Amino acid sequence: MYTGTFSIVAYDTDTATCGVAMSTRMPAIGGLAVFARADAGAIATQALINPLLGADGLELLRYHSAEETLSRVRETDPAMEGRQVAVVDASGGAAAHTGSETHPWSGHRLGTGYAVAGNTLVGGGTVEAMAERFEDSAGSPLAERLLTALEAGQEAGGDRRGKQSAALYVHSGQPYPYVDLRVDEHAEPVAELRRVHEVAKRELGPFVDALPTRAHPAGRFEQLLSTDDS
Repeated sequence: MYTGTFSIVAYDTDTATCGVAMSTRMPAIGGLAVFARADAGAIATQALINPLLGADGLELLRYHSAEETLSRVRETDPAMEGRQVAVVDASGGAAAHTGSETHPWSGHRLGTGYAVAGNTLVGGGTVEAMAERFEDSAGSPLAERLLTALEAGQEAGGDRRGKQSAALYVHSGQPYPYVDLRVDEHAEPVAELRRVHEVAKRELGPFVDALPTRAHPAGRFEQLLSTDDS
């Protein structure tokens, strides 16, 4: 079954963070199609999803550009004409593949530090709106830029079959994600993802910022504790 999907992958070279935002008319898409690691880059795999392209691609991105990585993973998959893949590397290079057998409207757009892709969409305006919103939000935190781009894609029409799930994932270099939010089944998944993101930004974000890291293995919980006591 094809997953009519619209997504954006991006790498912020100023902060060395990367991530993916995605929505589709299929439940729980975030667990299968979203891949990101700050020392490598980010990948979204959609249409006839092949998670191996994401997993293997992240390993390749540690040593190769987005374009070279995409070329190499394409060679491993005999059914690439049914796949759609978007890739961004740690230098901000981007590449994408939209197979000839993906359902229309399907296509992608590349920009500095990002790639937008979609299939089974109401039209090309979805990816154009996402790219424009992402570029217009330069300077904002990456999670916010990804989410606003996803919202622009939904506003422009999104998946022509409807709505069901959405995901937002950002990685900042630790062994754990910086942001990992999913709406697995909802009538308005992108809007719900925004609601969850606002709650997480307010209530979870300060905790994540205080978690132990390789550089600070005890964590930085003092500020949280002093805030609780005040």
